[in-house]
Amino acid sequence: MAMRIIVSNVVVSAFIVAMVFISGFFSGGDGGLRRSFSDPEAELEKLPAAQLVGNGLPEAELEKLPVAQLVGNGLRRPFSDPEAELEKLPVAQLDGDGLRRSFSDPEAELEKLPVVQLAGAARKGGDEPRTAIPAEIASRFEPIARKRASGELEIGLARARAAVRRRVASFSNKSEIVYSNHNISSSIYRNPSAFLQSYKEMERRLKVYIYEEGELPIVHDGPCKGIYSSEGRFIHEMEHGSHRFRTSRPEQAHLYFMPFSVAWMVRYLYTPDSHNITPLQEFVSDYVELISTKHPFWNRTQGADHFMLSCHDWGPRSSKANARLYSTSIRVLCNANTSEGFNPQKDVSLPEIGLYGGHVDPKLRSPPRPTAPRPHLAFFAGRLHGPVRPVLLQHWKGRDPDLHVYEYLPKNLNYNDYMLKSKFCLCPSGYEVASPRIVEAIYAECIPVILSEHYVLPFSDVLRWEAFSIQVNVSEMARLKEILMGVSDDEVLRLKEGLRAIRKHFVLNQPVKRFDMFHMILHCVWLRRLNLRF
Repeated sequence: MAMRIIVSNVVVSAFIVAMVFISGFFSGGDGGLRRSFSDPEAELEKLPAAQLVGNGLPEAELEKLPVAQLVGNGLRRPFSDPEAELEKLPVAQLDGDGLRRSFSDPEAELEKLPVVQLAGAARKGGDEPRTAIPAEIASRFEPIARKRASGELEIGLARARAAVRRRVASFSNKSEIVYSNHNISSSIYRNPSAFLQSYKEMERRLKVYIYEEGELPIVHDGPCKGIYSSEGRFIHEMEHGSHRFRTSRPEQAHLYFMPFSVAWMVRYLYTPDSHNITPLQEFVSDYVELISTKHPFWNRTQGADHFMLSCHDWGPRSSKANARLYSTSIRVLCNANTSEGFNPQKDVSLPEIGLYGGHVDPKLRSPPRPTAPRPHLAFFAGRLHGPVRPVLLQHWKGRDPDLHVYEYLPKNLNYNDYMLKSKFCLCPSGYEVASPRIVEAIYAECIPVILSEHYVLPFSDVLRWEAFSIQVNVSEMARLKEILMGVSDDEVLRLKEGLRAIRKHFVLNQPVKRFDMFHMILHCVWLRRLNLRF
C-alpha cells in the first residue's frame, strides 16, 4: 500500500512539473505560489495553512503554525498534547491517502478549508510571473479564495470563543476587573470577564460589510434628531465614522449590514393616516431580493450573518416582508417585544433616545452627586396612549403628593428639572414597549421604574438591570407607592451608583468612544455572530 502511495505521489509530482512548464503561470526556478491573487507575496504572509515540508517554512516559523503539520506520512508533534490539539483543529487533516475522519461530517468541514494551494517549493523572493493570468482563468479560482476567506473567518471566530472561555475560567473568582479606566463589576455586569474578553475580541477581529446598494435618503441615511436618533446615528457612524469595523471586501466580513432606514421609509413612502405599511414592506422585500441576487453572501447563510437596525415602531412589521429577514437575520430593534416576534436569542434590543435638537440637554450632562437631596419620590409626565399608561394615570394622576404623575406637564414646570429632583422616574410603555424615558432617567441618574410587559431591555445580555433600575408588574400598579417606599436609602444609593457606572453605555458620542452606545450595539450583534451567551 505504502509503495502505491509513493508511486502515485511521484506521478502527481511529475504531472505538476509538466503543467508548470506548459502553463507559464508559475515563476521559474524552484516553482512558486499559484497566481490566483494580485499580490501573492502578501497572501503568502497570511497563510494559516501547512507548508510543504523539506524546502518549505523554516523550523522557527513552523513552530508558530496554528494547525498541525504533516511530515512524511505522520503528524508533526510540536505540541505537548498533540491529541488534544488535533481535536481542536478547525480544518480536516490528511491521514495517509485520505481525509482524516476526526469530524462527524468531513465533507462539511472540507467546505470550510482556508484553501491556498502550493505547487512545487515555496516561492522565492524576487521571482516574477512570466505571464499574467487571463481574467477568465483567474475567475475560476474565486470560489477557492472565497472558501479560504470563509475558513479563516470561522477559525478566527473559534479562537475568539476559546479566548472568552479561557478568560472566564481564569477570572472566575474575580468580582471586579479594571480595564482602561473602566471598572467592570459583577454587581452590574452578568459576567465581567466574558464581557471584557468578548469586547476585546470584537475590537481585534470584527469586520462589517455595508451593502452599497440603495439610494439616499432611505438607504445610507437616517434621522439623527428626535425620537428615532438611535437609528440614524448608528447608520451615520457605520457609513461615515472611523471605519474601524468596516471592510470594503465582503468576503472578509463577519457581518453584513443592510443600511436602510425604516424611519425614513415612513417619512417618504408612507401615506399619513392610511395605516397601510405595504410600501415599506415592498421596499424591504425588494432590497433583500436585490442583495441576495447580486451577491452570494445572503444565500450562503440564509441571512443569518446579516443585520438590520430600526428604532421606528414599525421596524418589526417591516421586517416581515422577507421570511428569512424576520426569522433568521439579526434584527436590532427599539420595539423589542417578545409577544410580537422579537427573539432575544438572535435579535438585539436597541435603546430609544430622544435627541431633540440633536443633542442631550445640558442639564442632564452633569447630574447632581448621588447623595444630593431629591424631594420628589417619583415623577411621570406623558400622553395617554398604549395599554399601560391609562392604568398608571387611573391609579396615580393627581392622587398622591409624593407621586407626581401628569398627562400634560404644566407650562411653568421643566421636565428635566423634575427628573433631577426625583428619586424614581416612572417609565411606562406607550403604543410600543420601548420608551425614551428610560435613557432620559439614566442621564438624570433618576432610578428608572420599568412599567412594561414583554419588553427585552437593551444590553441585557451584559447588564444586570436590577443593579440600576426597578421593574414593577403592571398588575401591581395599585401598590406602586408601597413598592417604592419600601426601597431603603442604602438601596437607593446603590442603584444611583449603578446608574453612574452604566451611563457611558447609553451615550451617543461624536466621535465614538470605547464602551459607548455605538460600541455596545455592535457588541450585542457580535455576540450573536459568536453565538455566545453570558
